[in-house]
Amino acid sequence: MPIDFELPVKIRDLVTTITVLDIFDILIVAAIIYKTYQMIQDTRAITLVKGLMVIVSLTIICGWLNLHVISWLLQKSSEWLLIALPILFQPELRRGLEHLGQGQFFSHGASLLDKKAADTVVDELVKTAKKLSQTRTGALMVIEREMKLNDISVTGIHIDGIISSEFLLNVFIVNTPLHDGAAIIRGNRLISAACVLPLTENTGLSTELGTRHRAAIGLSEQCDALIVVVSEETGTISVAENGRMVRHLDEQTLAAKIRPAFSRREDKFFGNMLSKWRGGS
Repeated sequence: MPIDFELPVKIRDLVTTITVLDIFDILIVAAIIYKTYQMIQDTRAITLVKGLMVIVSLTIICGWLNLHVISWLLQKSSEWLLIALPILFQPELRRGLEHLGQGQFFSHGASLLDKKAADTVVDELVKTAKKLSQTRTGALMVIEREMKLNDISVTGIHIDGIISSEFLLNVFIVNTPLHDGAAIIRGNRLISAACVLPLTENTGLSTELGTRHRAAIGLSEQCDALIVVVSEETGTISVAENGRMVRHLDEQTLAAKIRPAFSRREDKFFGNMLSKWRGGS
């Protein structure tokens, strides 16, 4: 069988037609895809994306093998999926549009506190969670990150006070007006308490999770906040993020979990590229 040399020639001809604008266009698309993947990689949406990729791959393979009936069924399924996508990806689409509207789609996130101040706030929150756990006092503490939670904070009572363990413990005293609901934390300040959070619609959650836990998961599905939950029944400390909940945290793991929320989140991929570029120049 003779060797076909046409492919390298076609590739060479294609490369010669590429302009600076084409490269710029490709980089923008790559950045958008990378940022989109970053936003959904720790959410339930990544599972849906994998499912879509499987369907697309099967459609291509069946078309190549001339399996007409299966190809037709997969194509029709893909058409219905296009209609269902806005519903399936509603939380992620909302989050992306809010990031875009706030001018934060390509940002790394503002550095709210310096290291010393961040460590102080983390220590106070961990101390608060530990004491609430020991007394089995239910609590919801929402740590705001890039996405502002003004629409949530207005459902409660405006406070705007400096974070301290004693202050937070007073907020969550049982049978007081501020006990029920969530406390919203922005940087080193408690901006609002007794706030109402949206409940998750996920029906697959464990029956052990009460209203507080479901509210925490519900908010984490709609924004990038970290929600610390202390169970009133068991005293268990949990953290909800991106629609998922990590339970049975001790002081060290809780501190490690919430500390990044108070400091700048570095993009290691682009950060390493930038460092190498600067070092080589």
